[in-house]
Amino acid sequence: MTDLTTPAPADADVEIFGGIQDFEDAVGRELGPTDWLTVEQSRVDGFADDTEDHQWIHVDTERAADGPFGATVAHGFLTLSLLPYFVNQLRRIEGVRMGVNYGLNKVRFPAPVRVGSRIRARATMTGLERVGDDAVQLVTRIAIEVEGCDKPACVADLVSRYYFASAASS
Repeated sequence: MTDLTTPAPADADVEIFGGIQDFEDAVGRELGPTDWLTVEQSRVDGFADDTEDHQWIHVDTERAADGPFGATVAHGFLTLSLLPYFVNQLRRIEGVRMGVNYGLNKVRFPAPVRVGSRIRARATMTGLERVGDDAVQLVTRIAIEVEGCDKPACVADLVSRYYFASAASS
């Protein structure tokens, strides 16, 4: 479940959505970019420990320096796991009584995220479907960019469901 009550950082350019109509009006419009986030080795090591994925390209800095990427790289799933962090910088939803991550439609990892590089995200709400009188299913395409790289590190279609208090859904 996404934490919908945590405010985004004060300096972020957050768009506020107050109901279903706000989402309908925003379909197709890009949000972002977010602030940059530096990917540090400690984050990659922690993710490796949490997922039991200690492949050398992620955790062995000496071996990875001579490897295909010239440095250790973040796990693709680590990059993917940062979607909520980035989405919370881009939008805040008011009047929601519950929000859930419903899944992903498509995920790709076109470029590596080398440790020490900076990443940020842009998002476009690509689809909206009503799933009840006061509920919607929202598809948001999120592209995570790597500073100085032409290809994104991750492109994912995030599917979320939001249930509004009836007074906020108009």
